[in-house]
Amino acid sequence: MSYKALKSYRWAFVWVVFILVLCNINLSGAGSSDFFFTGFDKLMHLGFFFVLTILLFYGKIKYQHNYSFRSLTIFKIILISVIIGGGIELLQWKVFTYRSAEWWDFACDMIGTFMGVFSYVLLHKSNFNNK
Repeated sequence: MSYKALKSYRWAFVWVVFILVLCNINLSGAGSSDFFFTGFDKLMHLGFFFVLTILLFYGKIKYQHNYSFRSLTIFKIILISVIIGGGIELLQWKVFTYRSAEWWDFACDMIGTFMGVFSYVLLHKSNFNNK
């Protein structure tokens, strides 16, 4: 990857590190807090991956200097999200055993990703069909 590409995707890289840290820290005492509710973890996974998807599209647009709509780009972004989401669950299963690896967390990762893809496609179509 070139320096220009790394610079274009820097916010996505920062966000991936942020996700990895928050998904793997020990939150054993957090369950008793009134702030956290049932399903809070799933909501966070969904939000994390929605933002990641948007940042990946943003990096792609900055790198290429255009808003071209390509199915291959969407496939690559989904693949990156699958790898990161699956990697987080594998880390929680094998390395950070104080966290639980769950299929529902991975499913929420993918729902967030598809929400981001849908947003990009919807905005792209509405932006270029009006011209």
